[in-house]
Amino acid sequence: MNSQRIKELLKSIKDTDIEEIQYQSGENSLYLKKPDVKAIVLNAKEATEAEVKSKNKKEGDKKLVLIAIKSTTVGTFASAQSNDKPPFVREGDNIVVGQKIGQIEAMKIIKDVLSNIKGKISKILVSNGQSVEYGQKLFLVDTSK
Repeated sequence: MNSQRIKELLKSIKDTDIEEIQYQSGENSLYLKKPDVKAIVLNAKEATEAEVKSKNKKEGDKKLVLIAIKSTTVGTFASAQSNDKPPFVREGDNIVVGQKIGQIEAMKIIKDVLSNIKGKISKILVSNGQSVEYGQKLFLVDTSK
């Protein structure tokens, strides 16, 4: 496979939700994987347009603004790297943009769930091992800080 064909292949998968691909022809083989951050991070516009954004509550003099982080794929949610490891985040934890806060496995492919907003985890809406749908709310994040 020449460099021109590789460039064409890269262009063809760039704007798809394909995260990794392996190609083999004779003695030639090629393995490509998109960077994790680009694959899963929700864009800020999508997060701010979430239905939950308008769930504002008063806490004393502060206004609590909750933003939902949603699943970008169908699969099984994992709250930790493995059963013997601690969860990526817990309720009350502060998170930053790009932080890994969970994983979703579908067809033996694991996609990291990364935060696209800075704030405090107010509520975890799914449990470890739970099946999730595309667009399902996974976390509520307080961004009022």
